[in-house]
Amino acid sequence: MDYWKRLVWVAVFAAAMAWVEAAVVLDLRVLVGRLQPYQPVPLPNFGGLGPAELVREVATLAMLFAVGRLAGEQGLSKWAYSAFAFGVWDILYYVFLIPLTGWPRSLLDWDILFLLPVPWWGPVLAPVAISLLLLAGSVLAILLEQRNQPGCGSVWIWLAFAIGAALVLYAFMADALAAVERGHADARQVLPTQFGWWFFWMGFGLLAAPVADMARRIMTV
Repeated sequence: MDYWKRLVWVAVFAAAMAWVEAAVVLDLRVLVGRLQPYQPVPLPNFGGLGPAELVREVATLAMLFAVGRLAGEQGLSKWAYSAFAFGVWDILYYVFLIPLTGWPRSLLDWDILFLLPVPWWGPVLAPVAISLLLLAGSVLAILLEQRNQPGCGSVWIWLAFAIGAALVLYAFMADALAAVERGHADARQVLPTQFGWWFFWMGFGLLAAPVADMARRIMTV
């Protein structure tokens, strides 16, 4: 059961990283006076803060990717451990922010999720739902590898996954992309007022196709 021990240590790493991330966000938001992220210009030009934050986002993803490469044995499990780390990190990040900042107050509070190439906005519920799906899919993929079963399903399942990812990304970036199309000089100043739940849940359902396929194959063994 060595893979369970690896999952535990990856979870410990991701949890510690989530606390560090939440503490850094607390420091930055106090510094710029915006504990509530739903405000215009989410990345103020304050003492070089902007470029540093953009690099920090990339560095965070690199760390989550790297721990998966170290924990996994083969190609599938390497990606699965990275997805597992991301899911734990993302969920606990919001959990830790509550005692640190008093936010989010509910799962429907708006948050800025990412800044590249344009801001991604969405209610907290959306990234948490994606992270829960990642946790389920990553554990199933690791179990399949341990049983020497192929992890990848048919090309149609992964096509559905790709379409789902595009729909979810559009839901997150729709307002910023619309601002770019209208010729706004800085799409980062746009605040969304409505979230595209139809796009998100349709995309989420398609993203779940590989997870459902893996669960089916494990249950039929």
